[in-house]
Amino acid sequence: MRDADARASVDDMTDSPAVCAPPRRAHVGRALLALAAAGALLAAGLATAPPARADDYPSWQDVQNAQGNEQATAAEVARIGDALARTQQQSADASTAAMKANAAAATARADAQTAAERADALTAQAASAEQAVQQTHLQVGAIVAGRTRTETAIPLPVRLFTTTDPDELLAQLGALQKLDATWSALGARAIAERGVATSLQDQAEAARAAKDALAAAADQAARKAKAAADAEAAAVQDLQGHITTLYAQLATLKNTTADVERRYQIGQQVAAQARAQAAAAAAAAGGSGATGAGGVAPSVSGDVIVDPAGAQSYARGQLGYYGWSDDQFGCLLSLWNQESSWRADATNPDSGAYGIPQALPADKLAAAGADWRTNGNTQIDWGLSYIQDRYGSPCGAWAHEVANNWY
Repeated sequence: MRDADARASVDDMTDSPAVCAPPRRAHVGRALLALAAAGALLAAGLATAPPARADDYPSWQDVQNAQGNEQATAAEVARIGDALARTQQQSADASTAAMKANAAAATARADAQTAAERADALTAQAASAEQAVQQTHLQVGAIVAGRTRTETAIPLPVRLFTTTDPDELLAQLGALQKLDATWSALGARAIAERGVATSLQDQAEAARAAKDALAAAADQAARKAKAAADAEAAAVQDLQGHITTLYAQLATLKNTTADVERRYQIGQQVAAQARAQAAAAAAAAGGSGATGAGGVAPSVSGDVIVDPAGAQSYARGQLGYYGWSDDQFGCLLSLWNQESSWRADATNPDSGAYGIPQALPADKLAAAGADWRTNGNTQIDWGLSYIQDRYGSPCGAWAHEVANNWY
């Protein structure tokens, strides 16, 4: 969001609304989003935490054993919370590694493209310079040939003593002098043009070599980015079932629903993130966490689901879960139009803020699901919880955005 956690004063942050309470409504049958993904040593060279083993997760037998015992239930709830926190961190690590690998690949492709354009330009300039050299040589050759023919017909000393028309001879001598001057100038120009052409040819050759090297580097970076994205996807898929089970277990212990527990946990995480970042900002800046806002551009990753219309439809359908009426949607529409144009791949090139709500740092979105990097709906879940925690409503957030150009 050109994130308020990194921009607002500490006083503003500590005055934020209370931690998100369980939503007013829930649908048992709603799809559950994963909160985590297992990490792996990505081909991009970025290490993530190893995935949790199956025996690290609470079993349904553990849940059943804890029911009816208040102390045991509390301990089991805490254990499930720890499992969710571990997998959330693994999700953050895996997807951050994929983001970094994609960014490196994008930079490598841009460098290769720039090098190719430079090589092409220098090659064209070298060819033009060589053509100029050849044209000058032709002009010099024509002058030399003409002067030679003149001297061969009647040598100049003979003409000086045998001419019957001195004025004509003087005119011819003047013409010869101009011809000699032109010859000399063309000769000097040919030498200079040859130097330019040679220099450009050398530069073009070096540029072509650089282009080839950078093209190879871009190919390698693209392979690493693909491997990182594949590792991320595998991690998300691997832990999806575990996370679904964890929320179902929480719901059983707390007599709610899995969807309620998921939304509640997101709210808890968002509030904790705000407190932690406010404290960090106070320590680093002596009480102020304000920073400048930068522009937002789409990332180049091809595996992100970019569907602004679909994202808007999803967000509108979620308003009721936070106690907001539909009249809040206009403010939300304006807010995220300005922040990200509702693009799930929107990246702030200056700060690194990411996604539809422009979370900073980007991996805070992992609180809402393991697919936070690629799924706009997951980003929206985090963003709505953030708005509720800090501003109370989308219109509150939009008012702050209008006044400060960030929220």
